[in-house]
Amino acid sequence: MKPVLQVALDLMHLKRALEIARESLEGGADWIEAGTPLIKSEGAECLRALKREFPGRTLVADMKTMDVGAFEVEIAAKAGADLGTVLGLSDDGTISESVLTARQYGAAVMLDLINVPDKVARARRAEELGVSYICLHVGIDEQMKGEGSPLDVVSEVAAAVSVPVAVAGGITAETAPRVVERGAAIVIVGGGIIKTGDVRAAARAVKDAMATGRGLPNALARKYGQEELFEAFSKVSTCNVADAAHKRGVMDNGIVLRTGHGVKAVGRALTVQTAKGDWAKPVEAIDRAKKGDIIVIDAGGGEIAVWGELAANSALVKGVAGVVIDGAARDIDGIVDLGFPCFSRHVSPHAGEPKGFGGIGHEIVCGGQMVRTGDWIVGDESGVIVIPQEHAVELANRAVDVFEHEERVREEIRRGGTLSSVQELEKWEQVK
Repeated sequence: MKPVLQVALDLMHLKRALEIARESLEGGADWIEAGTPLIKSEGAECLRALKREFPGRTLVADMKTMDVGAFEVEIAAKAGADLGTVLGLSDDGTISESVLTARQYGAAVMLDLINVPDKVARARRAEELGVSYICLHVGIDEQMKGEGSPLDVVSEVAAAVSVPVAVAGGITAETAPRVVERGAAIVIVGGGIIKTGDVRAAARAVKDAMATGRGLPNALARKYGQEELFEAFSKVSTCNVADAAHKRGVMDNGIVLRTGHGVKAVGRALTVQTAKGDWAKPVEAIDRAKKGDIIVIDAGGGEIAVWGELAANSALVKGVAGVVIDGAARDIDGIVDLGFPCFSRHVSPHAGEPKGFGGIGHEIVCGGQMVRTGDWIVGDESGVIVIPQEHAVELANRAVDVFEHEERVREEIRRGGTLSSVQELEKWEQVK
């Protein structure tokens, strides 16, 4: 089987899915997949609409069936699907009933191995039960944690079965050739195509990479690891991170950027606890800081400054990436001239005295949020957010995903839509 490109329409709105599907096919995609979110959102009607709009194309219904396989496959096939997905975690009876019913309607079954521990054994058994395709699938939530890759077992599964193998899970124009090289007959791409402003070009890039065997650099839909967090957090805004974190970690809005338009701070926290007006520990922290750290100071919300231009100058020379103060800063004009990111609750010309109370590296509360040394801090003109270090990889990837999804929405607005019409807000207001 010549490798084909399947575009996963993991969307909420049928109107948007039809437009993106059309552009994907114009860019060279072969198969269309009604993604699970689309089917759950719009029902089997989305399958009928896609089949009517693109009658000559293979239509995949990503049902992710787990039970009553015969019934769900019948629904999908009657609505126009050429094949439907059944989960590998389901019972053998569900799989075999799905296969038998699919045959009655001239359709086929693709077994999805998402979360299956022994993928090779399950693939072999599924082939015995009559499935037509095997799908190696690393789910989005697993990808966000930086765990797993379908590349790890493609060759083993492809060698174990005679039916075509599909691969899904963060595939891009950069990784598609490696998937094909390892034996995949179907390359499934979702975010790497549907999140772009130019869907045609994105689909064409993946198809060209599959044909030539040469990967094309592509930052879109990339997943970031522990060593790439600075790059990931630098790409996104505090708003993106707040959305990804479900509003957790946002310091209260009394702590704001003091030092100019376009200034942003990204780095790991070095915490300081001090008494009101005591600037000794904040300044001493500069000596303890590593390059790229952000000094986060709990000064008890005091209105006497514990940070000024000389401290900012010293921090800048040391390579400190910024300061966040639950208290006051001064010399703001001088700090602005330095371009040093400074966030504070208050601004005051008054300075305290260096008495030395408090400590460095302690767990503190700043802006209503617990902060530990080593946690990630992102600050910009919208505010400051703290990301616990143990969740940083997942939240970085989810924030980038939020950022990337917005790009397609911007494109649809540029074409004349409004935010409300693109998102179909009235239709999707919560029913009460």
